[in-house]
Amino acid sequence: MADELDPIDTKILTLLSRDARMSNAAIASTVGIAASTAHTRIKSLFDRGLITGYHAALNQAKLGRGLQAIIGVSLRPGARQESIQAFTEEIRRLPEVIQLFFVGGGDDFLVHIAVENSSKVRLFVVDHLSARHSVASTNTSMIFEYHRNAVATDFA
Repeated sequence: MADELDPIDTKILTLLSRDARMSNAAIASTVGIAASTAHTRIKSLFDRGLITGYHAALNQAKLGRGLQAIIGVSLRPGARQESIQAFTEEIRRLPEVIQLFFVGGGDDFLVHIAVENSSKVRLFVVDHLSARHSVASTNTSMIFEYHRNAVATDFA
């Protein structure tokens, strides 16, 4: 799919990934095309599945969840498929969870959470992760600063 992108489509995607609320007129002006052409190209990018939606960025601190952490989770061997599916379905529904990644490497999952304070991180790990029979170990890293270049979409 990437080879089907011309320079104008690439510029449009870059602009929208930086500011999804950018107006069609502003996109057209920045890229150097007519507004109607920009509209047609953006619709085509949607139709081709290159744009999958627009997302609101929430200020977790103002929501009372100013501490974020990434928790690496390793599952116990045995019945892995059932453990992976159950873990995914249950953990992703928890309100503290911002993102859940199923990964290869030392961990099976990376769980990105936002909570009020370090006591809530501990409570999350103890109550929702370590208490699960399928979880062998966890490794918590606090997030001090975060920079986002793009919003990832679900893998197909």
